Amino acid sequence: MNRTDPPNVLCPSARMNEGAILVGIVLQDGQVAFSLDRLTVNREFLLNARQGRSPEKRFRFGDVCVKSGCLQWTDDGCGVVENVLGAVSASGEITELPNCSIRSQCRWYFQRGSDACQVCSLVVTDCLVEPAELEK
Repeated sequence: MNRTDPPNVLCPSARMNEGAILVGIVLQDGQVAFSLDRLTVNREFLLNARQGRSPEKRFRFGDVCVKSGCLQWTDDGCGVVENVLGAVSASGEITELPNCSIRSQCRWYFQRGSDACQVCSLVVTDCLVEPAELEK
């Protein structure tokens, strides 16, 4: 693909850090409920969110897409959304996109359009099993 990125493209599945944007909250069923408002992570949120399980198991964050500086980057885009779309079929018949505070800057939306929005709520950034979960 030969394309020019818009300015300030955001990764919708970034790690938590100060200045990141809270994209959503991971619900008990494993799906993400998107934040309607654009909330920026501050120091207080960082300190609180680091207590307990990994923040990336409980929240989704958006931050600057670093392209080839990311392990998920493939030759021409984000491999995460491509892998999810390969595993879960988007219907192509979406009538209403989910509310999302970063869509206008979202790497996945820019890369795959509304198909990315259809599967976005299925992505949890940290799916690794924590030691405490293994003991149960």
